[in-house]
Amino acid sequence: MTQILIVDDDTQLRDSFRKLLIDEGFDVDIAPDGETALEMVRRQPPDLVVMDVRMPGMNGLETFTEMRRIHPRLTAIIMTAFGTTDTAIEATKLGAFDYVLKPFEIPDMLSLIKEALEAGRIMRSRVSVGEETGEGNGESIIGSSAAMQDVYKAIGRVAPTDATVLVLGESGTGKELVARAVYQHSERTDKPFLVINCVAIPDTLLESELFGYEKGAFTGANARKLGRIEQAHKGTVFLDEIGDMPLHIQTKILRLLQEQSIERLGGGEPISVDVRIIAATNRDLVSLMEQGRFREDLFYRLKVVTINLPPLRKREGDAARLCDYYLARYSREMGLGNPGITQETRTVVEEYAWPGNVRELANAIKKALIFSRGSALAPEDIMQAMEVSQDNISTSEQDLETSARAWIRNKLLTESEGDIFNHLMDRFGAILTSEALGLTRGNRTRAAKLLGITRPTLQAKIEKFGLGGDSAADRSNGL
Repeated sequence: MTQILIVDDDTQLRDSFRKLLIDEGFDVDIAPDGETALEMVRRQPPDLVVMDVRMPGMNGLETFTEMRRIHPRLTAIIMTAFGTTDTAIEATKLGAFDYVLKPFEIPDMLSLIKEALEAGRIMRSRVSVGEETGEGNGESIIGSSAAMQDVYKAIGRVAPTDATVLVLGESGTGKELVARAVYQHSERTDKPFLVINCVAIPDTLLESELFGYEKGAFTGANARKLGRIEQAHKGTVFLDEIGDMPLHIQTKILRLLQEQSIERLGGGEPISVDVRIIAATNRDLVSLMEQGRFREDLFYRLKVVTINLPPLRKREGDAARLCDYYLARYSREMGLGNPGITQETRTVVEEYAWPGNVRELANAIKKALIFSRGSALAPEDIMQAMEVSQDNISTSEQDLETSARAWIRNKLLTESEGDIFNHLMDRFGAILTSEALGLTRGNRTRAAKLLGITRPTLQAKIEKFGLGGDSAADRSNGL
């Protein structure tokens, strides 16, 4: 269970806050002062510390400084009823995730706590490169293909430097894992690592989220707010999906890279910050530049070092290795026995294109494991899991549907067939049946299961569509 430590000399606030967090499902410890909190952290570091500034003995900032010496990646939210600019800036420089004024709104504080816990989890979660056991509490970048060997070499070369890194690759290839691996092997590994998804945050909020704002900058800005870039001072910021970042914010990121300074919204003074930027996108930035949707100068500032993550379909042999890894990992995490997979399933896994890449494969393995009955995963187990995987519903599939609709419209307008409906349904039926037989390597029992029909019905469709005689796979299995 997630553990939170509350440090505050106000007994009433401390106890009521503890009860609130327990009701939210957290395991909560409390400490009345900095000295007690330090002893507790030495014994067992929590996932998050929420601490007041003004306390008897050591104040909150002094306590947090000592805590960070003990556990450099400890995540903390600093609270105070006596907010000053100097305190806010000092807390951020020390590596606090955020700084909150009392009294605070409970929903806002709960939301901030969840953000801080996720940031802490990412910082502490180890990313191994090439480890295939599925053991331990971290995550691994798996693959021994030549393309992935190039990725590992690039991570090793760029990590010890402060160079800006641009990670390119299709959705689901593992760009965030690469960014975390670069961070964890860098000289900034004991400093903050913050992830900003440029798509997940509305354009109207992204600028203030990144750069913060001054009191009175806009309606509702009742106090100064430090942005994520300031919060990551001395650390690393990962800008995911940067290809979707609005142009006016791209300009500010360019200034950050050029001058190592930012301006808060509503502020006129530049603020020096020391952060390393790692950016990632699945978009074609060159094409976006030609369309005037991405700044050329920012592109060249970002791509000091470019790491190209290959799609899974171009990583020969890696899909089966990933299959083994996720089976071991999810079996352990869910307390299930690892059933393994058949050689036939390995072949299917390797031959499938995986349009959703590693993320799609991981989801398919997890779903197949949940619904398996303890026996080795068969091809139909994986196929059924793939069938319900949301990663299969991709932009390319939407484009395919658009093309199919255009083809159907053309047929409806030009074909002279009397029964056009059944004619087109037969065309699609023949393709569907043929693909099912191909995926199951001609095994009609499994193809029937995949299609959700009986074997005699499948046999009738094979004969109707002229798809050939008995398959070799069926004959070898006595079917």
